[in-house]
Amino acid sequence: MPAKRPMSAQVRDRLVELFRSRGLVPGDQLPSEAEIAELCGVGRSTAREALKLLEQEGMVVAERGRGRFMSPLGALKVERPITRFESISSMLEALGYQAHTVVLSVAEQAPGDVVREALGLADDDTVIRLERLRSDGDDPLVYSVASIVRDAIPGPVRHFDWSGSLSDMLAAHGHPPVSSAARLSAVELPEDVQRRYSLGGFGPWLLISETVITPAGRPVLYAEDYHRGDAFAFNVLRR
Repeated sequence: MPAKRPMSAQVRDRLVELFRSRGLVPGDQLPSEAEIAELCGVGRSTAREALKLLEQEGMVVAERGRGRFMSPLGALKVERPITRFESISSMLEALGYQAHTVVLSVAEQAPGDVVREALGLADDDTVIRLERLRSDGDDPLVYSVASIVRDAIPGPVRHFDWSGSLSDMLAAHGHPPVSSAARLSAVELPEDVQRRYSLGGFGPWLLISETVITPAGRPVLYAEDYHRGDAFAFNVLRR
């Protein structure tokens, strides 16, 4: 059974809804860590981590000795901004898709130059290369190629169910992904992929190439996720 999202991320989402339901505006002071912990039924450390996530996103500002306050950015409601880090599984579920995942291939292998550089690997290091397709019924939605640092998921690759969330799997093994550096571009699927999996004729796809890191700053995953261009649009917060 896949692990749940980190509790701090769940509390972060609950806080966003709480602040909006209370009609908080820029400059309003937020409840204290102790109050949030009591409201959400979690420990103070979890409440603190959730608030730090909001600070990292620019929705909350902290003033030493005074507390935390809603920022101007926090007043904006942007549905699923691309600047928010989340797994594809969570995104598809939130968008209302009844997506299922087909594992096209999984293997341990030497990385290419792009992956090696992105993950900071040595010449003799290997990765787990995972190729998957998410579909809603007969409609393909996202074609993905993920390269995972080999020691992040110990054991033979055949011992795992690779159809679930990679973020959850990494978190379950002590490497929770928290953020990434990403690049978005409009591209065609590689011709061999179109031919092999009957994915031609959909026009340009939105490719998000990203390097995912843990709280310690270690890169553990490099992903190339192709989103069908006629099915997805991404919002951006500018500040």
